[in-house]
Order: sequence, then structure tokens, then C-alpha cells
Amino acid sequence: MPAPDILLATLNAKYFHASLGLRYLYANLGDLQPRAEIREFITSHRPVDIAEQLLASQPRIIGFGVYIWNVVETAQVVAILKAVAPQTVIVLGGPEVSHEYDQQAIVARADYLITGAADLAFAELCAAILRGEPPPTRVIHAAEIALADLQLPYAHYTAEDIANRLIYVEASRGCPFKCQFCLSSLDRTAVPFGLSRFLAAMADLHDRGVRHFKFVDRTFNLSAKTAVSILEFFLARLDDRLFLHFELVPDRLPDAIRALLPQFPPGSLQLEIGVQTFNPAVQTLVDRKQDDAQTEANLRWIRQHTHAHIHADLIVGLPGEDLHSFAAGFDRLVGLDPQEIQIGILKRLRGTPIIAHTAPFALCFDPTPPYTVLSTSQLPFADVQRLSRLARYWDLTINSGRFPQAKVLLLGDRPFERFLMFTDWLYATTRQTHQIALDRLFELLWRGLTQAMGVDVTAAGEALATDYRHSGLRGSPAFLAPPDEPGPGPERQVDRRTRQRHHTGREVS
Repeated sequence: MPAPDILLATLNAKYFHASLGLRYLYANLGDLQPRAEIREFITSHRPVDIAEQLLASQPRIIGFGVYIWNVVETAQVVAILKAVAPQTVIVLGGPEVSHEYDQQAIVARADYLITGAADLAFAELCAAILRGEPPPTRVIHAAEIALADLQLPYAHYTAEDIANRLIYVEASRGCPFKCQFCLSSLDRTAVPFGLSRFLAAMADLHDRGVRHFKFVDRTFNLSAKTAVSILEFFLARLDDRLFLHFELVPDRLPDAIRALLPQFPPGSLQLEIGVQTFNPAVQTLVDRKQDDAQTEANLRWIRQHTHAHIHADLIVGLPGEDLHSFAAGFDRLVGLDPQEIQIGILKRLRGTPIIAHTAPFALCFDPTPPYTVLSTSQLPFADVQRLSRLARYWDLTINSGRFPQAKVLLLGDRPFERFLMFTDWLYATTRQTHQIALDRLFELLWRGLTQAMGVDVTAAGEALATDYRHSGLRGSPAFLAPPDEPGPGPERQVDRRTRQRHHTGREVS
């Protein structure tokens, strides 16, 4: 095969991610497709090694997909490329560089920037460059796209992708809602792909062995008719390997969808439901339209009448929300018992309208990606830090699903108050939020419950012993040894945790 003239590249957060955006660009290259290849890396790769691999085939054009999670590393790659191969044309696109691009060093180093949906504009730019007629302007604003004009990307998931990576799909683009913290607030509405065409592509993926479909639609249930058709499509192909992920509008669950959700067996369906905040005043401030009573009723119904895994989202740091307000919303959501609560810290995404609240609510953001909020007029820096740690420890303990028995004792009837107490104690004790070995986490839970939170020793021991047996760790936890049992000698005490971690091969990162 001849060396490609065009490389489509991005840095994913993990190997098992696959870039849907690059595959759209490749699918719509037309006659240039045989002259192009997709190259995916991960952010932990060294930028100089990525640059070396990209330049090995001496491409004429390299297009990068730039996102909030990879902009720092991609900027380093671009800087190296322009230093050692200035003749290589660098084209940027993606949400992170589509707004406020005049302020970004990565854009200054690149040859071209395409803002907005570049599915067709990238092909046009490449064709112009390769025929020796490059456009005079560096910044190209992509025209609005009719989805019917796009070639679908799904045939370009390879056998390796299907075997080892998440397969992302979309039945629609855009969002009709205007939540100011989200880039989708810039969309005019949600636009569906042709349903028969889309389902034919899903059938082809299914025939090729795909069983894990992650829908990236912001509003999967916006059209009940479309959602029903997609759910029925997968119910007809149900097997013990099928897994579907959908993002739902929280206060919309019509009867036609309710009739289908219970038919999916355990382990086959995950529903991401963005609650974000239960404070009506905050919702009004950020232009979020949400019926909280209906949201609560829908979450309760899904939990009680389906086998779906609920992934519910809350945001820390929204303008107008203080610690007390966040705590009330947190407790309300915990009371609905979703299997997972993702606590996100507000990010200042480039181009989003949330920036209008900077002065009125003293919003202070980290100037480096991912631009998380550091403080607000209602939430001092120290409290944002505490809540950031709470989010991390919540992931390690409650969201992990490893501690179902201990969870009851840890949260009691005042979940936020008690878990924040545990958070403060755990951080004061360890000064760590990462690289905590699983066996050590069990010991820390034991100490936190019994020493810091006053939980009965017998109750805590029984709960943690049960969780330990189901965790995959072998033997018995050392902290539950009877008081009169001889302990290890001094020389063995030093490395007990290290030995157990190596023995189990498990660490919570």
C-alpha cells in the first residue's frame, strides 16, 4: 500500500475508546479516502513518540481531533511536528478549538483550523491543499450539514475495534435545551439521522459482532417514536452479551418507552440521567428546564420496575448553589437509590454561556484543562476541594459497588453529612486520593467507620467481612483478626501491605 497523504489522528483517554469523529471524517473523504489512514493514540503516550510514528509515513496533511481531555498533549505533539517537519500541514478541529481559538497556542502553531462540524469541510480542505490551491484563510468555519448528506462511519470500525474498544453510535445530533454549562446549548435543536438508514447500520455492526453500543445522543428519549423503534430493534436481537448505553432527558418517560425498558434483562441496559441540580433557582440561572418532581418519579420508577443500571449526574459549583443546597440535592438523589452517582465539578468549556455568570457569582476557574471551577461566591475554594475529594472517594467506594454492606453503615440516614465526614477524615489520614490499594481501602473504611464515625465494631466487622469475601481478595482482612491472634513479626509488618497488594494484583487507582 502506498504511504498515506492524509493522517487522521487523535489522542484518546484510554485505549478502549474509539474516536467516532475521526471515522466520520474518514467516511466522508470521498475520492481521497484511499489516500488516508486513521491513527489513534492515548494521552499517556509520549508526545515525541506520537510525532515520530505520525511522521514515519511522511504524510502531507495531519488532521487532529482536539478535545478538553487531550488538548495539552496534542499541543505538545503539534509543537514537535512543526519543529521537525514544518512542511507537514497541520489541521485542527474539535470542540476545544472551535471557540475562543485566538487565545490558544496550539491554534497559532497549526496551519488550519476548522470550527464546528468538520465532516465535509475537512475533505474539501484536503482536496484544495493536495491540488496546490490552499485557501488563503487559516480559520475555516464549517457550514451547517444536512445529516442525509453524510456518509455514516460505522463500516470503518475495524475487527480490532469491535473486539477491544467501545463502539460509539449516534441516532441524532444536537440538543434543543440551553443549559449554559454545556456546549450543546449552542445547538439550535436535535436533528435525527434517517431511522431506517441508521438501523441498517446498527444491524451491520451487530452482524459483525458488536454487542456493546454506546449512544452519544444528548437526548435519546426526546422523540418517543424513534426511541421505541431503536429499543425494539435491540430487543429483537437480545442475547446475554448485549449492552446498551443511552442518555435520557430526566423528566420525559412516556408510556411507550416504559413498556419496553422492563424487557431488558440485568446487565444489558445503562441509562445516563443528568439531574445536575435539584435547586430550581439554580436551574433558572443556567437556563435548565427540568421538572424535578417528574424527574424524581421517573428515577424511582426505573429503579423499581426495570433492571437498568442508572448513572445519575450532579454538578458541583453551579452559580447560586452553596454547600447546603448541594447537600440537599445529593441526599435527595441518594434517596432514589441509583446504582451510580457521578459527581462532576463544573467546567468552563470554551464557548459555553456559563461565562456570563463569572462576575455576578465570582466564578473562578482553573486556567488549565479541564478548566474546573475553583471557587464561587457561594462555594469557597476549600469547600470545592472537599467536594472534589468527596467525588473521588465516592467513586472508590460507593460507585465501585465493592462495599454494598458497608455502604449502609457509611451513609446512614444522612448520606451527605456522613460521607463528607468520612471524606475529611480519610484525606486527613492519608493525604491521598489516588493509588490506594484495595486491601488498604478496606482497612481505611474499617478505621473510618469505627474510629471516626462511631459505628459499632461488630456491625462494621460483619459488613466489611462480607464485602471482602465478595471483592475477589483472598484470605481474611488483617484488621479483623481477633485481638489475641499473634501478629506478624516486626520485619513482616513493614511490607504486609506491599505483599498483599502483589498477591492480589488489585489496586484502586
